[in-house]
Amino acid sequence: MYAMKLDAPCKDYIWGGTRLRDEYGKKSDADKVAESWELSCHKDGKSVIANGEYAGKTLEEYIEKEGKQVLGTNCGRFEYFPILIKLIDAKDNLSVQVHPDNEYALRVEGEYGKTEMWYVVDADEGAELLYGFKHEITREEFAERIKNNTLLEVTNNVPVHKGDVFFIESGTLHAIGKGILIAEIQQNSNTTYRIYDYGRVGKDGKPRELHIEKACEVTKLIPPTRPTKPQGEPQDKGGYTETLLAGCEYFNVNRLDVRTEAQLEATGASFNSLLVLDGHFTLGDLELAKGESCFIPAGFGKYTLKGSGEVILTDII
Repeated sequence: MYAMKLDAPCKDYIWGGTRLRDEYGKKSDADKVAESWELSCHKDGKSVIANGEYAGKTLEEYIEKEGKQVLGTNCGRFEYFPILIKLIDAKDNLSVQVHPDNEYALRVEGEYGKTEMWYVVDADEGAELLYGFKHEITREEFAERIKNNTLLEVTNNVPVHKGDVFFIESGTLHAIGKGILIAEIQQNSNTTYRIYDYGRVGKDGKPRELHIEKACEVTKLIPPTRPTKPQGEPQDKGGYTETLLAGCEYFNVNRLDVRTEAQLEATGASFNSLLVLDGHFTLGDLELAKGESCFIPAGFGKYTLKGSGEVILTDII
């Protein structure tokens, strides 16, 4: 059992930029690197282990070989690997979209729905994103506004700043705006229903597919209910400060602002996922730089993360 550095599959969606390659060390031959999937066992892109006995194998292959106990007892309630973690570089606006809940997604799409959270790693001055509605509207008004292209008149646009946290429950209308870099922790799902896409065309020269009928069935037509800030207050732990960004039945996410070192533990209850957003660290003989991720199996025990910088720690509670 050991700490595993992960290589992330990358996505070259049309709205992406180059920061993930230029600043975060992502490897891709594509012109754009819109997303890197930092922790993934999803069929559309799987993390590959970069070190040790399982180097070159996918994380999914490691779990299949060693058994689900490496995920921890708290993951026993999930049929599949529970989460997907991404870095997202929005050079341009993403489509206005919504994700279904578990019941709908499992019935219609054959995979989990998607509740997710965004931690804003960086944002250009004046950057905004779309988050729910300004006020509650009816399903009839929603359908009519989609039809006559006036939906953006009733959506809730929010100014975005570094350090903001957005909790996007399934059914919440949303769109990341241009000039925002985000760490996203979400359910293990890739089901997205596009509602509005600014008239853009895909690589084939045709307008990108919209999913109006499904979106109308799953969208909650209300304003957001959560504040756009961390769920918890900073807790000084000695060599580092820990802040709960968001916790829910699907994931638990903390930001670690490390000054010298962080004493951490992967108990039998859950694996630990570390994503370095800034700085440089050592974990035993493993080096972790900005933009790198590490999977620590459940039951690994206590470990020390030495260095200084910012890390996202995700586990399942």
